[in-house]
Amino acid sequence: MQNETTTNKRKEIEEIASPIEPNIASIPEKIRKSDQASSPRSVMMSTRSLNGSTGGITNGKKDQPVKKLVIKGLKVAPKLPENFFDETWNTLQQAVHAVYKSQISQYSLEELYKATENLCSHKMASQLYDRLRSEMETHIKLEVNKLLGQTSDPDKFLSLVDNCWNTHCSDTMMIRAIFLYLDRTYVIQTSNIKSLWDLGLHLFREYVISHPEVQKKTVDSTIILIQRERQGETVARSLLKSVIQMFVSLGIYGEIFERPFLVATQNFYAADGTSSLQELELSMYLRHVESRILAESERLLSYLDSSTRKSLIHLLERNLIENHVPAILAKGFDSLMAENKIEDLTLMFSLFNRVNGLDFLKTAMSNYIKTRGTNLVNDEQKDATLVDELLLFKSQMDNIVNSSFGHQDAFVYAIKESFEAFINSRANRPAELIAKYVDRKLRTGNKGISEEELESLLDKVLVLFRYIHGKDVFEAFYKKDLAKRLLLGKSASSDAEKSMLSKLKAECGASFTMKLEGMFKDIELSKDIMDSANQAEIFADLGTKIDMYVNVLTTGYWPAYAPIELHLPQQMADMEEAFKKFYLSKHSGRRLQWMNTLAQCTVRTSLWNGRELAVSLSQGIALLLFNTNATLSFKEIQEATGMDEHETKKTLMSLSCGKVKVLTKNPATKDVTDSDSFTVTKDIKVKMKKIKINSVQMKETAQEQEKTVTGVMQDRQYQVDAAIVRIMKTRKTLTHTLLINELLHQLKFPAKPADLKKRIESLIDREYLERDAADANVYIYLA
Repeated sequence: MQNETTTNKRKEIEEIASPIEPNIASIPEKIRKSDQASSPRSVMMSTRSLNGSTGGITNGKKDQPVKKLVIKGLKVAPKLPENFFDETWNTLQQAVHAVYKSQISQYSLEELYKATENLCSHKMASQLYDRLRSEMETHIKLEVNKLLGQTSDPDKFLSLVDNCWNTHCSDTMMIRAIFLYLDRTYVIQTSNIKSLWDLGLHLFREYVISHPEVQKKTVDSTIILIQRERQGETVARSLLKSVIQMFVSLGIYGEIFERPFLVATQNFYAADGTSSLQELELSMYLRHVESRILAESERLLSYLDSSTRKSLIHLLERNLIENHVPAILAKGFDSLMAENKIEDLTLMFSLFNRVNGLDFLKTAMSNYIKTRGTNLVNDEQKDATLVDELLLFKSQMDNIVNSSFGHQDAFVYAIKESFEAFINSRANRPAELIAKYVDRKLRTGNKGISEEELESLLDKVLVLFRYIHGKDVFEAFYKKDLAKRLLLGKSASSDAEKSMLSKLKAECGASFTMKLEGMFKDIELSKDIMDSANQAEIFADLGTKIDMYVNVLTTGYWPAYAPIELHLPQQMADMEEAFKKFYLSKHSGRRLQWMNTLAQCTVRTSLWNGRELAVSLSQGIALLLFNTNATLSFKEIQEATGMDEHETKKTLMSLSCGKVKVLTKNPATKDVTDSDSFTVTKDIKVKMKKIKINSVQMKETAQEQEKTVTGVMQDRQYQVDAAIVRIMKTRKTLTHTLLINELLHQLKFPAKPADLKKRIESLIDREYLERDAADANVYIYLA
C-alpha cells in the first residue's frame, strides 16, 4: 500500500514539476519522462481587470454602470516571523528525507513548491541552496558505504552500482521538482554554482565513483565482463550499457574507464593474434580477424561509447594484422594464389588495406608471379605447352587483380613488371615459342575454334608479346613461319592473318611490319602474274599436262633460303624457262632465281588405288625415278636428282621412315645411310585419297632454329654499330659510361654492357672511334 501511495505521489510530482532538461544520456526513460511536466499549477492564475469598463451587451441586456473599486495601502508593513526560514526549511527537509526513504510526505507538492518560492522571494535562496547541498551530501556519503566490502562477483557488484546510480538519478529528479523555483531563479542568476541536477552528478562522482575501492571494482568488473564476452560467454549487455553510460554522464569515461579498457584490449588481442596465427590455417585466420572486427564494431553500437571507436579499431588492426603482415604472407599466400582462392584473397586485400599494407601484398604477388613464371619459362620439358600455360597463368592473375584486388593500377602494373621480368629470364626462346604458337593457330586444320575465339586468343598472345624485350627474335621466326604458310597454302584465314598483322603494326609500328606486308603483297601480285601467264598460254606449245604455279617473291621481304640444286625432269625445266621469258618480257632489268626449297607438287600414281601424293619438289623428283627403276640405291638417287648428301638423306627419310612409308628401305633401320637401297611400297594402308608426305618441311630443325637466332644476333650487331656511330656523330666526345647508358636507352632489344663494349672496340679497330690520349675512358668520333 505504501509503494502504491509513493507511486501516486511521484506521478503528482511529474504533473507539477517542469525541470530544465539535463543533457544526460543515462537517465532512465521513466525519469526523463517525469521531467516533461510544466510549472506548478498553483502559481498560475487567471486575472480580471480591476479597472471598470463600460459599454457592451451582457446576456442580452444593456451594461449597467460599473462601480469603481478603490484599493488602499496597508498602514503597517507585514513582517516575517523570526523563525520563518527554520520552520520552512524543516518542512522542506522532511520532504527530502521522504524522497530518499521513498516515503509519502505529509505536505503536498504545491505546498512544498510554494515554500521554496517564499524563501527565494525573501532573499533566502543562498541559505536554502547550502542547506539542500549539505543534505544531499550527507545522504550520498551514507550510500557509498553500502557498496564497500560487497561481493567481488562482477555481475552482482555492477548490479549494485547500477541500482545505486539509477536510484540516485530518480531521487535527484524528484528533489529538483520540489526545489524547481530555486533551480530556475537563484541558480540561473548566480554564477559559479551548479544546477541541482549537476550538483547531484557532482556528489555521486565525488563520493561514490571516486572512492578507490568502488572505482576499481566497477572498472575491473566492467572490463572482466567484456573480456568474457570476447571469449564467447553470454553477458548482460544492458547492464554494461547502463554502467558505461554512467561513466559518460559523470564525465569520467575517458579518464577512469577507457584507458584501462584499451590496455586490457591490447593485451587480449596481442595474445590472440599470435596464438591464432600459429594454430589456424591462413584462410581461417583471415576469417577470424574479420569476425573480431565485426564483434568489436557491434560492441561499439551496443554499449561502448562512440569516442572509443577509432582507438579500439586501430588497436585491433595493429595486433591482428599490422604486426603480423610478413607472417600472414609467409603462412600461405602463395597457396591462395596457386589455388585461385578469390574470396580469401579479397578478404586479405580488405584487411591489408586497413593497415596500409597493400605494398606488402603487391610485393608478395610480384614475387609469386616471378617465381612461378621463371620455373615455367626455364623448364625445357614444358616448351611444347609453355605459351598455353603462360596464357592460363596470365588469365588467373588478371582475374585475381580484378576480382580480389580492386583492379588497382599498382597491382596491374605489378603483373606487367613481373611477367616482363620472368619471360626475359630465358633469352630468345620465349619469343620463338610465341611466334610458333601463333603459327600453329593460324594454320589450316586448326579445328574447334571460331573466328571470334581465334581473334580473342590472338589478343591474349599479343599481351605476352608485349612483355618480350627481343621482339626482333619474334619477328624473325614469325616471318619464317608466315612465309611457309603463304607459300604452302597453309594459312587458315587471310582475314586472321591480316588481323594479326594489324595488331603487330599497332603495337610495334609500321617499320616492324613493313616486310610482312610486302610478303602479302607479293602473293597477291603473283596471282595477277599467273593470270596473265595463263591468258598468254605460255605453256601451250610445250605439250605437257603438268600444271605449274609460280610465286614471284621480292628478296628483301622474305627470309633467306639456301638454294637447292635439282636435276628437274625436262618438261618441268622447259616450263620454268617459258615462265622466265614471259616474266622478263614484262619486267626488264630484273633477275629471277628459282628457289626450290619450298616448292611443292602433287604426284598422281597408278598404285594404291590411284591415290595422290602431296610432296615437296625434291620428294617428287625422287619418286619419279621409280617410274623406270624398281630399286634404286642411295647413291643412284643422289646422282639422278643432283641433291647434296644432307638433302638426299632428309628427302629419303621422309619417304621411307615417316608415318606413311611410300618407299621401303633396305635394311629397315631408323636412319638413312649411303649403303641403303629403296623400292616402292606395294601396299599402303591409308584411308585418305590424298596422302600428305611433306610434313617434314613444316617442321624446323635445330640447325635451322640456330641459324635463325644467329641471323638475329648478326642483325643486332649492325644495329648496335649504327647506334654507336649515330650517337658519337652527334656528341663528338663521350665517356664510356654515358655511351653505354645512351645505347641501352636507344636499343629496342636487350643488350649486355660487355657485348656493347665489344662493338665499341670493333669500331675503334675500324677507325670510326678513338680513345682520348689523356683519358682512355673517353671516346672521340673520327669524321
